[in-house]
Amino acid sequence: MAQKPKVDPHVGRLGYLQALVTEFQETESQDAKEQVLANLANFAYDPSNYPYLRQLQVLDLFLDSLSEENETLVEFAIGSACVENMYILLLFF
Repeated sequence: MAQKPKVDPHVGRLGYLQALVTEFQETESQDAKEQVLANLANFAYDPSNYPYLRQLQVLDLFLDSLSEENETLVEFAIGSACVENMYILLLFF
């Protein structure tokens, strides 16, 4: 089982999300990548997180994950990218 993300619990939401993005980008462990991407995907379901996710370019991270060989990462990326894109579309219509 993957370890919990190494994030300081005293940082704000933006800091927490930044730590998750950094961990995803730096880890070599596929289990850790899956866990972190799943956490980011969960944050994508809450509209209050969209400004932070947009600022951290998490949508790009999801889209980049679509080309991974790891099917779990691709699955998480598809769901997350769809949720975030739907929110963006709703903003403009």
